[in-house]
Amino acid sequence: MRSRMRLWQPAAAALLWGLAAAVPAETIGSVDTAFKLIGPDHKIVVDVFDDPRVAGVSCYLSRAKTGGIKGAIGLAEDKADASVACRQVGELKFSAPLPLQEEVFTERASVFFKHVRVVRMVDVKRNALVYLVYSDRLVDGSPKNSVTAVPVPASLPVPVRR
Repeated sequence: MRSRMRLWQPAAAALLWGLAAAVPAETIGSVDTAFKLIGPDHKIVVDVFDDPRVAGVSCYLSRAKTGGIKGAIGLAEDKADASVACRQVGELKFSAPLPLQEEVFTERASVFFKHVRVVRMVDVKRNALVYLVYSDRLVDGSPKNSVTAVPVPASLPVPVRR
């Protein structure tokens, strides 16, 4: 019994860390794209989240949400279409040196194995933060993506962890 508990402890810790590291998004609004007689309509939702390690940067994410009966009960698979626009909305402050590439947002896009992800990359040469949104799936991800960049003033070099 004790050895079984030891096997589950690392997995439980990783799960809890992943939940704690998740960045919550706030819904700004949505528009309907297709009427569904039963259940919610198909729509495009616009959410915003703040970069967890860079104060003063907010990212606006638009993506498709599937409606209908499956959408209402959480069994629908959302389309891979998404767009991201990140902007400086305040004074830039770095909480710690940044890795050259880091996932800053993820949300489930289906019941099983599909996610919408936003990754921050540091362009050291141009002193800029680059944000990429894409959708992945366990077996077959999508090449559809969107990218945006936030220039950082030359007087404030992006601290990088290598």
